Amino acid sequence: MAEKTPAPLARFAWLSIATAIVTIVLKTVAWRLTGSVGLLSDAVESLVNLAAAAMTLVMVTLSVRPPDEDHAYGHTKAEYFASATEGSLILVAAAAIAWTAAQRLLHPAPLEQIGLGLAVSVGASAINLAVALVLLRAGRRHGSIAIEADGHHLMTDVWTSVGVLAGIGLVALTGWQRLDPIVAIVVAANIVWTGAQLLRRSALGLLDTALSPDERRRLVEVLDARRAPGIQFHAVRTRQAGARRFVSLHVLVPGDWTVQRGHALVEEIERDIRGAIANATVDTHLEPVEDAVSFEDQELDRSADRSRR
Repeated sequence: MAEKTPAPLARFAWLSIATAIVTIVLKTVAWRLTGSVGLLSDAVESLVNLAAAAMTLVMVTLSVRPPDEDHAYGHTKAEYFASATEGSLILVAAAAIAWTAAQRLLHPAPLEQIGLGLAVSVGASAINLAVALVLLRAGRRHGSIAIEADGHHLMTDVWTSVGVLAGIGLVALTGWQRLDPIVAIVVAANIVWTGAQLLRRSALGLLDTALSPDERRRLVEVLDARRAPGIQFHAVRTRQAGARRFVSLHVLVPGDWTVQRGHALVEEIERDIRGAIANATVDTHLEPVEDAVSFEDQELDRSADRSRR
């Protein structure tokens, strides 16, 4: 099975860091030109992007290290720490944005140089959109939740910017200054949702969530293609850790088969599963189909099942 190498993932993390720095500068300039608290909230979120991208770089570099004596199943779960940190930082940024917006809501202030400020902010959003699309494709292609989460965060930043720009445009058209902080509060609420979703995905990953429905469907198709008289499967268990997938199952064959014949079958099954599910580590256990004991350990928690006997 081909392993990921640090270079591709680190390259995308560096791209995210560079993008965050550029957009922070542009959005800060836009805020200083206009005095818009909405644009300030946008700039604050870009600071979160920078911190998250740096964390992503560290974690994806760690995640591609090969298994060792202390981490026999690899280091891929490190990516969940990156996405969890990003989710936490997003929530902190949302609180800061909401506080600033509330103060401006109580004490409205006119916006200045709206046209120039909007032009600068649009440029920053265009950069974020282009990089977000790159990161989303890369995250899915490499099976990296950290890179994909970074892409989703940047895409959320794009939609946040669209909302802020719409708010400023409405202020320019209506003259109602309170629209600017109201939009900033809506932005903060949207950021909270994004942060909560990232924290949820990270928690599920750390809890050894099963493979996706699509991957489980492909696994079933592989096993169904191998079913034959005297050949059965049970105790099929799956989990994912970052880009790595883990599958374990029992293969039941006629008891009069030779060890060589049984071994050849499970090797073929493991090969087929790895071909259907990328980055999969497969463990099989060969059992005689005629032995009743072979059917006594089908429960998900085998250790608990045995302790009751």
